[in-house]
Amino acid sequence: MKKVVIYARVSTAEQAEEGYSIDAQIDTVQRKCELENRQVVNKYIDRGISGKSIEKREALKRLLKDAEAGEFEEVWVWKTNRLARNHLDLLKIVDKLDKFNVDFKSCSEAFDTSTPTGKLMMNLLASVGEFERETIVENVKMGMKQRAKMGKWNGGIVLGYRSVKIGQDKEKTRLEIIEEEAEIVRMIFELYASGRGLRSLVNHINQLGYKTKKGNMFAIATIKEILQNPIYIGKIRYNRMQNWNEKRRKGKNSNPIIVDGEHEPIIDLNLWNKVQKIYKERSQKPIRNFSGSYPLTGLLKCPECGASMVAGVTKKKRKDGTYNVHKYYFCGNWRNKGIAACHSNSIRKDNIEEIVFNKINEVLYDKSILEDLVININKKSKEIIKPLENQLNHIERELRALEIKKSKVFELYEDGIISKQDLAERLKETAQKTDNELQKKENIQRQLNKSTSDPIDYKIIEELMSKFNNILMESSVEKKKLVLNLIVQKIKVNPDRTVKSIILNFDQKTKRHLVNEEDESVIDSSSFNISLEINFN
Repeated sequence: MKKVVIYARVSTAEQAEEGYSIDAQIDTVQRKCELENRQVVNKYIDRGISGKSIEKREALKRLLKDAEAGEFEEVWVWKTNRLARNHLDLLKIVDKLDKFNVDFKSCSEAFDTSTPTGKLMMNLLASVGEFERETIVENVKMGMKQRAKMGKWNGGIVLGYRSVKIGQDKEKTRLEIIEEEAEIVRMIFELYASGRGLRSLVNHINQLGYKTKKGNMFAIATIKEILQNPIYIGKIRYNRMQNWNEKRRKGKNSNPIIVDGEHEPIIDLNLWNKVQKIYKERSQKPIRNFSGSYPLTGLLKCPECGASMVAGVTKKKRKDGTYNVHKYYFCGNWRNKGIAACHSNSIRKDNIEEIVFNKINEVLYDKSILEDLVININKKSKEIIKPLENQLNHIERELRALEIKKSKVFELYEDGIISKQDLAERLKETAQKTDNELQKKENIQRQLNKSTSDPIDYKIIEELMSKFNNILMESSVEKKKLVLNLIVQKIKVNPDRTVKSIILNFDQKTKRHLVNEEDESVIDSSSFNISLEINFN
């Protein structure tokens, strides 16, 4: 008898009601395996987890790990969509199983991946399934577009309004003004119309203690969005962004839907038109971009709030009409949100760059300092790894406990002991805890990847620092900035504006920019990742 395992997944309480329950899946697959003369040696179950994310499916990850160890010969599911929602993910998983000599079978779809014909059938069925899902998505989008054209709100968070239900039908909603938030919106429009610049306006609003809808300080980008949002004159804007997840800012739609909405406006049309005219005139002015000649932009950290420091200049007019120009690095929070967020904490550009580059050069040519750095790295690496591994083991235990808890909750629901509402609340709580643990796990794994139990050779550090220094001293501004951003993680600054330390990181990506092919043998490493901190004290 072939050794097989069953994989089952359910994502929501609604699926449990519609015949997708874990027990139903397991029972169907188990009976099929008995008919096929298969021995079920294990079951892998993901409860309350969407098929969209493979990373969050702990049971699937265990299945793949056990498949690699050769613990079974086949994986059985009730339907292919239990294993993956989209065709590409399904192919990736099945390809991994194939490499481990493990076949994949579905109870509801007649294919066998151990044969070429079966693989073709699986591809066809997966493509049809994905087509059906995309058709549903398109229909939903079409419905939302039609709602927008009728002036109805499709949901979302916007300052000044809240969405309220109309009657008992939860599908029917309308926007209602929140007067205390609407006052903030009116103030923003009036101040801008009166001549205030964006930075001055942000500074003023934050000093008064006002917060965004999410409880954060206002930023320049937030104010821009408010000033350009036609919802405040009673309009509905929809489809402004297309495929945001894939295209980001490139997905802007030049012809969004803008129609009269069903909600009351907050801003008068005359004020709106005045603001748009001013905004257009100001946006036509050339934007000064100093980042090209400021290689430490984003690397220097504010000594007060820890935010990245950005480029800026100050001008002072001389008696002869010319200007005395000084270049600085300023706190990014202060530049973006004003003095309510932080202070300028300005640092003269030339001074700080000279200090940083000279310090790196000093370390390079002082063998004793470089040797001390290597000793400290190796010592720190050993001290860090063991506690991190212990934390990782603890998190793995917590994740397994949460999986068991989730399974018990589903069993209570399927036995009729708890209601659908109780199930949803408990699943939400468990999902939040799982997300927190997974985030901790990811952070720890990232730290472990940066650490290595093998001692680092002094020659490696010497070679890397030499290449790094050559680029800093001889390369163009563009090349210098690229390599700095790849290698320098951060530059810490003391309150008196002196440099506290520079944290450097060398990995495979940075190696490609530093080392020629003929030099690679000197610092070749399969797990190449070195982090070091140069202290100025």
